[in-house]
Amino acid sequence: MNDQNEPRFRVRARHTASTLTVYQAYRPEIGGPAARDGRFPSTWKRERMTWIKPSFLWMMYRCGWGTKEGQETVLAIEISREGFHWALRNACLSHHVPALHGDRAAWQRQLRQAPARVQWDPERDLRLDPLPYRSLQLGLAGEAAARYADEWIVGIEDVTPLAAEVHRRVRAGELDAAAGLLPEERPYPVDDEVLARLRA
Repeated sequence: MNDQNEPRFRVRARHTASTLTVYQAYRPEIGGPAARDGRFPSTWKRERMTWIKPSFLWMMYRCGWGTKEGQETVLAIEISREGFHWALRNACLSHHVPALHGDRAAWQRQLRQAPARVQWDPERDLRLDPLPYRSLQLGLAGEAAARYADEWIVGIEDVTPLAAEVHRRVRAGELDAAAGLLPEERPYPVDDEVLARLRA
């Protein structure tokens, strides 16, 4: 991918005609049962905000290739496109942008009411260094978190071994081999009027 041609804000994901894949990392007591049963166990706290990330390498940056405490099990979670679009349509940017929100109080009201929030963080390369374009993170709370857990999830896969193998190749300097193992993340179609409200 030519970094120069990549727009600053674009959703990139592994996706099919009906689903896209997001990543999360949990302690094994949560991640293990989730991967086994295809749904989160009862110990998963649905009242807390949960962040889903379509970027595998951003997840690797966040969880340290599955080595950070409490993030040892990396999950690839396939969700419905309808659910993802619902979250985007009902999301608010996680920080105040005057051109989008007007005054700060108006943005804070919107943020309190929104069941989802969007954050854009620098995408990462194989060495987990920042790239010049951004990767979407989607925070789900309240109704969005419940819909995610109960309606949107199509399948859950434990990809911790993949994370470990890619990391091993990177450490060995085998960057081409490591890149060949990465999930294929392509531009994901989102209505521009939806993205226009969410670009920072």
